[in-house]
Amino acid sequence: AGVLAMTRSLAVEWAKYGIRFNAIAPGPFPTKGAWDRLLPGDLKEKFDLAKKVPLNRVGDHQELANLAAYLASDFSHYLNGEVITIDGGEWLKGAGQFNLLEEIPQEMWDMLEMMIRAKKKK
Repeated sequence: AGVLAMTRSLAVEWAKYGIRFNAIAPGPFPTKGAWDRLLPGDLKEKFDLAKKVPLNRVGDHQELANLAAYLASDFSHYLNGEVITIDGGEWLKGAGQFNLLEEIPQEMWDMLEMMIRAKKKK
């Protein structure tokens, strides 16, 4: 809500200077760093985030790059004050890609915290 309000407010305020403000709200776009920390070990198989997306897959980074390139191009010159969701329909289906993490027991959270702290010390 904060990003949406800020994007729209700045879009109105700065439009007179020819500056447009748009934002991207991505769904699941796996990266090694994020996925290894959020879903270490066999959790990736247990919590398949693609199952929450109506398209039955996670995003490809090229799709995200294409959207960003379009927003930065002259082809989107009349687009201002928008937050574009690119998530394969996940938000429409159930909102919140990490809601399923509530199913992880506290003991596992403690183990995950220790793993993350151990990696930071290296």
